[in-house]
Amino acid sequence: MKIACATLLLAAGAQAFTAPRPINARASTSLSVKQSDLDGAQSMIDGILAEKNCGPVFVRLAWHDSGTYDVSITEDWPKAGGAIGSIRFDPEINHGANAGLAGAVKILEPVKEAYPDVSYADIFQMASARGIELAGGPKIDMKYGRVDATSPDQCSPEGNLPDAEAGPEGKFGGPGGTASTEDTAAEWHLRKVFYRMGLGDEEIVALSGAHTFGRAYADRSGLGAEKTKFTDGTPTKLADGSSTDKYTPGGSPWVEDWLFFDNSYFT
Repeated sequence: MKIACATLLLAAGAQAFTAPRPINARASTSLSVKQSDLDGAQSMIDGILAEKNCGPVFVRLAWHDSGTYDVSITEDWPKAGGAIGSIRFDPEINHGANAGLAGAVKILEPVKEAYPDVSYADIFQMASARGIELAGGPKIDMKYGRVDATSPDQCSPEGNLPDAEAGPEGKFGGPGGTASTEDTAAEWHLRKVFYRMGLGDEEIVALSGAHTFGRAYADRSGLGAEKTKFTDGTPTKLADGSSTDKYTPGGSPWVEDWLFFDNSYFT
């Protein structure tokens, strides 16, 4: 809850602070991938989304895979982290912030098996973008050709993602990760996390709006009820105006229509 309040503070002062934006001059690394493979992977992902209504967890998976990025690291790829598919490896998949995401990786494994030339990193980001668009959110223009990390040695250290609550000493974050994110103020903890990626306050607020989509679980983020009246199996609204009860009951949403992507989180 403190992080939600911090987001509102950031929104109020978004013009007052800007993140440092160092230039990372590393050469880009990319793959050549066929459009037919991308189309096939997208078709499979759309089918999974329609069957399981799992768009929110795909957004979380893609965000946590990419959220390890450190713009200040200029060493050769993949040292700076980012969307490199490393989240599929232990230890990264077992970092505290990634609780519950192993299931999302497993759901997407058939896509990788069917289209092995499409990287895990591309599949994770595609699943997130399609989940948002099919839930009524914006179409996200994507560039594909991401290269996968190939071993656990290429995982980023634990501690690069934001904390939902302060620890026992009243501090958010910690000294781990590629740079310390520790702070007693939630808003400055968030700034330390996102500035490390080269993002600013407006982008922090915009990204936080994705909480309109999905639910919080106590066994994942440490927050959330076992279930609410909106997640007890009761039908919930979809982007096309219909409703569905095709979801696993449980968790706490931030908004009433938690499978519909809009700006309700801010209202």
